Amino acid sequence: MVELKSFVKKEVVLCVAVILAVISMFFVRPDEEYISYIDFRTLAILFCLMTIVASFRAIGVFKWLAERLLSKVDSLPGIVLVLVLLCFFMSMFVTNDVALITFVPFAIIVLGEVEEKNRSKWMISCVVMQTIAANLGSMLMPIGNPQNLFLYGKAVQNESYHVTGMWDFIRFMLPYSIISLILLLLFVLISGILWKNDTLIHNKENDDSNKNVVRDEFVINYPKTKRMEYIIAYGIFFVISLLAVAHKIHYIIPFIMIFVYSFVRNKGILVKVDYSLLGTFVGLFIFIGNLGRIPAFSAALKSIMKGNEVITAVLASQVMSNVPAAVLLEKFTENLPALIVGTNLGGLGTIIASMASLISFKYISREKYVAKGRYLLFFTVANILFLIVLLGWFYCGKFL
Repeated sequence: MVELKSFVKKEVVLCVAVILAVISMFFVRPDEEYISYIDFRTLAILFCLMTIVASFRAIGVFKWLAERLLSKVDSLPGIVLVLVLLCFFMSMFVTNDVALITFVPFAIIVLGEVEEKNRSKWMISCVVMQTIAANLGSMLMPIGNPQNLFLYGKAVQNESYHVTGMWDFIRFMLPYSIISLILLLLFVLISGILWKNDTLIHNKENDDSNKNVVRDEFVINYPKTKRMEYIIAYGIFFVISLLAVAHKIHYIIPFIMIFVYSFVRNKGILVKVDYSLLGTFVGLFIFIGNLGRIPAFSAALKSIMKGNEVITAVLASQVMSNVPAAVLLEKFTENLPALIVGTNLGGLGTIIASMASLISFKYISREKYVAKGRYLLFFTVANILFLIVLLGWFYCGKFL
């Protein structure tokens, strides 16, 4: 019973998705149409990308990158800028979840060297901005987050959406990414001005020679030859996976290649894949597929969505997070580009609007110097401000 409670607490979204799928089966009995609910392409590409990213992290690629960048700066605003921009740009390629899992612990370790009286405010502000940066940076690329990968695949399949390739998607989301980057830079600039007298301290055990050495328990000490083999192999797999995302090759090709290679040469990395996310998608596919076969619900949601895709997606994301919102609402709108904007902006707001935000909260809540209430207040206010600006940009463009 204790293990079950621990599992449910850890995998809340997966458990909810499974429960909803089971409940929906009482309204629409299982039949041959169930198999058509499952988007195997999204699941296969997600598996590929998660395996590749897990491999790069185990090799120590992200740790090496963080250490090299942090070694170039000494001022607190400069360090925060590096930590925030790492999340912003890396999330475009490794997903917002992985960016936060990788770089938030780095931030906590490095900012642990701030004077005790100022430590809390720097940790809170930096981790909040890292979270916002990861959620907003990831929206630029189809591979940046799970809802983008899912919605991009649907958009490319339907020519009426005018999204024929990855560049169309990037061009569509680029203005929002640029505004997000400007807002993040402004925050770092303002905090540097307001807190310009704050400094780092170093004790005897943590002098200048090792102050930028960051720990990552995920990193495995591979022999040099094996490390180079994995870098080359998974680098090639990443390019092949991008071709599958862009519909240049069939998704089953990278799936088979990565699974077989990992099983034969790097079996341990398969354990690191987030299978709960894949299971969550399967549960949501079944639930949403069944809802679509209930005429009254389908008609009502289509009526609500028409012309209101962005705000509906934003509001839905606040209570169910943006990945389930994307899967739910995709079936009931013909304006998929607006839904892409809505689910990406919908990651801002409440702590559950993007499940990636809970990753940061889990790490920061362990720190004795940080009050959870203060963190949640700053998080909510900052997210709402970013959301207001970005929604304002969308509606200005819509009505001008």
